[in-house]
Amino acid sequence: MKNVIITGTSRGIGFELVKLFAEENYNVLALSRNDAPVSELKFDNINSFSFDLGKETDLKKASDFVQNEWNGKVDILIHNAGAFLNKPFEETKLEEFRAIYEVNVFGLIGLTQMLLPSMTSESHIVSISSMGGVQGSMKFAGLSAYSSSKAAIITLTELLAEEYKENGPVFNVLALGSVQTEMLAAAFPGLEAPLSAAEMALYIKNFSIIGSKFYNGKLLQVSNSTP
Repeated sequence: MKNVIITGTSRGIGFELVKLFAEENYNVLALSRNDAPVSELKFDNINSFSFDLGKETDLKKASDFVQNEWNGKVDILIHNAGAFLNKPFEETKLEEFRAIYEVNVFGLIGLTQMLLPSMTSESHIVSISSMGGVQGSMKFAGLSAYSSSKAAIITLTELLAEEYKENGPVFNVLALGSVQTEMLAAAFPGLEAPLSAAEMALYIKNFSIIGSKFYNGKLLQVSNSTP
């Protein structure tokens, strides 16, 4: 069985990804601050524990799990966790900016660094960004912290793909458009998205499995609407 780690799994796309990979007989490690929803799923191949991307001890806990339970091998890592803030720039305190970047950027960096020794040239790291982080895309007031952090993920993916192109792993990033999630409701109250969390999760699952054969260091815009 292959092994996949997914962050941000308590709801929405991350929760749906856990179920999809488990149904395909992957070993799944689901990481989220709230691990209760995943722990209620009845799959023998799902493991989960409460996890904070901002805590070094939790990053090591994930690495230790891989070493002890999976013989030190990770096939797919999906950085799905994300912190969100919708607030005017002038009213956003510096510590609020830092909190968004702590999860969306620095937490992603920390977990990647911790798990790199467990990944091979065939491993695939998929980061979930947003259309708001894509250069030249439509931008929205109030999302300065969130969208700029998602832009950082895109550039980081390109840089890491270049740095590790000889021996892997493969790095790609998906910039998502509107998906019917709680985060979308917070950003755009009342907006009905054309895709459900389950539908987007199916796309991400399939891309995570086969995308590394076709792409490396690439940004793929997964959107059919604005926003």
